[in-house]
Amino acid sequence: MNAGEIFVAGKWQAPASGETYQPINPANEEPLTQVGRGDERDIDAAVAAARKAFDSGPWPKLSAHERGRIVWRLGDLITKNLDELAKLESLCTGKTMFDSGKVEIPFAADVFRYFAGWATKIHGETLAIRPGAFTFTLRQPVGVVGAIVPWNFPFLLSSWKLAPALAAGNTIVLKPASQTPLTALKFAELCQEAGVPEGVVNVVTGPGGKVGMAMVRDPRVDKIAFTGSTEVGKQIMREAAGTLKRLSLELGGKSPNIVFADADMEAAVKGALTGIFYNKGEVCAAGSRLFLEDSIHDAFMSKLTDRVKGLTVGDPMDKATRMGPVVSKAQMETVLSYIEAGKQEGARLVTGGGRATVGNGKGYFIQPTIFDGVRNSMKIAREEIFGPVLSVIPFKSLEEGLAEGNNTTYGLAAAVWTRDVAKALRAAQTIRAGTVWVNAYNLFDAALPFGGFKESGFGREMGAAGLEQYTEVKTVWVDLS
Repeated sequence: MNAGEIFVAGKWQAPASGETYQPINPANEEPLTQVGRGDERDIDAAVAAARKAFDSGPWPKLSAHERGRIVWRLGDLITKNLDELAKLESLCTGKTMFDSGKVEIPFAADVFRYFAGWATKIHGETLAIRPGAFTFTLRQPVGVVGAIVPWNFPFLLSSWKLAPALAAGNTIVLKPASQTPLTALKFAELCQEAGVPEGVVNVVTGPGGKVGMAMVRDPRVDKIAFTGSTEVGKQIMREAAGTLKRLSLELGGKSPNIVFADADMEAAVKGALTGIFYNKGEVCAAGSRLFLEDSIHDAFMSKLTDRVKGLTVGDPMDKATRMGPVVSKAQMETVLSYIEAGKQEGARLVTGGGRATVGNGKGYFIQPTIFDGVRNSMKIAREEIFGPVLSVIPFKSLEEGLAEGNNTTYGLAAAVWTRDVAKALRAAQTIRAGTVWVNAYNLFDAALPFGGFKESGFGREMGAAGLEQYTEVKTVWVDLS
């Protein structure tokens, strides 16, 4: 990885502008390094390289077995370079080293190994529909994929796109978030080491408005895989209409975490804590709306508040830290503005509510914050905050809890806590969300599809359903008469 360069057609090169920028370490507000400021010209070159690699390069000629071997090799190299990748991820994002090194980078390696196994199992069907005809389907790669990833899980969410796209035989232009580009650039190095042919994976860093949207508009790009805000997802849909390219959009959420009176309270408290404060609440599927049945409200809040007050906010490189800074000054100001809105609308501030002071006072740290007595109509319950802010909403019955849980424009995830199997299954069927956890929160597996309902987007990542997003089905009719 060379400072200030992008990765195109298997080579490191300066961006067309010759300009660089400096990502900021959110823990101390200091610059990290020089990164190339790509623009439309670099996307033009990267897309051309990906197009050539797909149309006439060695990648489409490789056997499925060989392609799977390379994808598996990438998983092994991620494991081999785990410590460096975790450090780069934590420096850029503010997430703890535990989250990066013990959870997310290992998960990304698993995703590559999982999809490596799929490479030899992508197939069509034979359909005996009538005499005198031989009819069958082929499942083929989409082509050139533009992958646009956000800053909250830069490497993990890249793996959700890169691994299935490569396993299916596509070529890729990866656009990381401008705040968190370093693990994407390191991945380009790993592609060289793994023997990925030139042009198959390209990485262009720079501002999303120029770099990302240039990919969306480019007619040579066959598909955009995007994770990010609903607002930007809608913009991508509008821009992609000009070329009718394939889209998969994993967007925002305001996920309900519903605790019934018969739940295991200790487990539910732990789940509520993880649901909103993991990764400082910068999680699309965060359980940001906690619904508590009236009869357990006070006892639950007492336990939860005690746990939250014990969370250590601090330097993400310190092993004792349980919550680092949010990713940027702009994000900190956004989260603090939502906290102020909660106060103004009459929600009761239970704990937190402001900026946290760590060390010399530098860094974008926010106190883990809980509001009680929240109504679904309040701004903090309607809009995605993307920070460590929990809204607690009381309810009286199963019907009310499910109705209020569904009362949102989003539908990414949800959880229910109960010992009653029938109640759990009814809730899982009723809640309109792409993932529903029962007596758990924030659990993922490479074999399980993830994606949203409603304004949380469409398409799925991971699992067989995720692989399908990177293929096209072709029908072949052979007349035998």
